[in-house]
Amino acid sequence: MKYKVLIMFDKECNGYVVDVPELNGCISQGKTIDEALENIKDAIKGWLTVEKKHSRMDKSEFESFFLGEVTV
Repeated sequence: MKYKVLIMFDKECNGYVVDVPELNGCISQGKTIDEALENIKDAIKGWLTVEKKHSRMDKSEFESFFLGEVTV
């Protein structure tokens, strides 16, 4: 399954933070983009394992899923 990720450079940690908007709270980081992307793969696997273990609804079960943007 493919997930869209948001990659941001964090000056404070001098590395990259990766967020998976579809998976609430699924975040990882790395010193390089490649390292951050490898780490987020592990984070996604862990996130999915925990959700399945606790019988929470898997977002992949939705027929369609929309990711939007809101300006306040």
